[in-house]
Amino acid sequence: MWHSGRMAESDRDRAVEGWIWNENVQPFLALLARYAGYDFDGSDWQAVELGLEATDDEHPDRWYSYPLVGSDHHFEVHLAQAVGGNEVSVRVAGTSNTELLLRADTLIAAFATRLVA
Repeated sequence: MWHSGRMAESDRDRAVEGWIWNENVQPFLALLARYAGYDFDGSDWQAVELGLEATDDEHPDRWYSYPLVGSDHHFEVHLAQAVGGNEVSVRVAGTSNTELLLRADTLIAAFATRLVA
């Protein structure tokens, strides 16, 4: 499958969005947190894992949001599972830093790929 991320932009917010494989959510968030200067740990993962359970990417009101507030930057990550699939839709917002948005978009593209060992 090919990732077709896109940049969304409004007056108040700039964001990148796409999808990643379910098994890649934890490493995706851990790396994104590093860009913010935030230490994403086991308790963070437990919160996200529980929050994702009731999500549905086809219903905007059923997405889960998790802030990554670090010493350097702030991201607001929105996640929702594809019902019946193994994908998780992702939207990363909260920063107007173009370089960080590009890094987030690159992570989304990378984690939409299944690596073969």
